[in-house]
Amino acid sequence: MTFRMDRRTALGLGTVATAGAVFGTAMPAAADPTEEATTGLDRDRVAARIAAAYQRESTRAGGNWQAYVSLTGPDGPLVTVSESADRRIEAYSVNKIAVAVAVLDKVDRGLLTLDHQVEVTQAIVVPGGDGIFSLDGAYPSLVTVGHVLANLLTVSDDTAVRLCGLVCPAAEVNQILVAKGFPNTQVQPVANPNRFFLGTSTPRETHDLLRALVGGTLLSATSTDLVLRLLRSPVAFTDGVRREMSSAERARVATKAGWFADARHEAGVIFDTAGAPLVTYALFADGQAGADDFGATHPAVQARARWGRRVMDLTAGLGGSGATHRRHTYRPSNGG
Repeated sequence: MTFRMDRRTALGLGTVATAGAVFGTAMPAAADPTEEATTGLDRDRVAARIAAAYQRESTRAGGNWQAYVSLTGPDGPLVTVSESADRRIEAYSVNKIAVAVAVLDKVDRGLLTLDHQVEVTQAIVVPGGDGIFSLDGAYPSLVTVGHVLANLLTVSDDTAVRLCGLVCPAAEVNQILVAKGFPNTQVQPVANPNRFFLGTSTPRETHDLLRALVGGTLLSATSTDLVLRLLRSPVAFTDGVRREMSSAERARVATKAGWFADARHEAGVIFDTAGAPLVTYALFADGQAGADDFGATHPAVQARARWGRRVMDLTAGLGGSGATHRRHTYRPSNGG
C-alpha cells in the first residue's frame, strides 16, 4: 500500500482537486475506485479514476513509464497523470505527427502542395521497415505529398519519413517546431540533410502539441482536419488504446504509436460523441519484457489497451470542450 501511495504522488494526482477525496474517505479503503459506476460523477472524480486506471495498468506491465494525460473541462484541462512528464526521450514514430505538422505548415504557407510529386527510388526505401513502400517492389515511382502523409500517419510507413525529408529537410522541421513552441520535439539530423532519425520529445510536449492541433492553433483548419482524419481512420493503429473498442468508438480516437527496441509509445486524443476533444494522452514506456514482440501481446501495449477501454467507459456521457472535429463516415467497399 505504501508503494501505491508513493507512486500516486509521483503521478501528480495532487493536480486533481478531489483526488484525495476519491482515494480517501469518500470510499472504503479496500475498494478499487476504477470499478465503480461513474454516472453523475464530476470531472475531478473521473480524472482521478483515469489516473488510478493508469497506475494499475502501468504497474502491472512493469518497466519504465513517462506519461502526461489530461481531461478537458469547462475551466481548462485537468491533469490526471504526470509521470516524468518533462523527461526528454526518444519518441520514435510518435514524432511522425510532428514531421507531418512541419510538412503541412509549409502547405499552409503556400510553399508546398499536397499534390506535389516526389520520386520513390529504390535507394530511398527502408528495407523491411513498417509500411507499404517496402512491399511495393516497383521503383522508381512517383507519389504525392498527400499520399506520403497518409502512409506516414496510418500504417506508420518508415520510407514516408524519408520522402517527407525531400520536401522538408531536418533543419527546417526543427526550426518549424521550435517556432511553434516545441523545442524538445526535434528530429535528429544526419549527414544527408534530407534524412533524419525521428528524434525526441517529452510526454508534456507531445500532449501539448496534440492539444494545439485540436485547438486549431497549430495548423490551418484544412490541415488539422487532414491529420485528425488520418489518425482517426480505421487503418490507423489499433493494437493499443483502440484495441478493445467498437468501430464507432475507434473513430473517436486519434492516435499514433511508436516502437523501437524495448520502447512502446502511444499518444493521441479521445473525442466525445459530438467530436469535441475529451482526453489527451502521451504514454511512453520502455523496459518491459518482450523487446522482440511488436504485436498486441507486448505488456505495455496490453496495458494501453486495457487503459483505453477503461477511459472510454469512465468518460461515457461526458462532453469535451473546444472546437469539434467531425467524424468521417466509414463506408466499407466490396469493390466494383
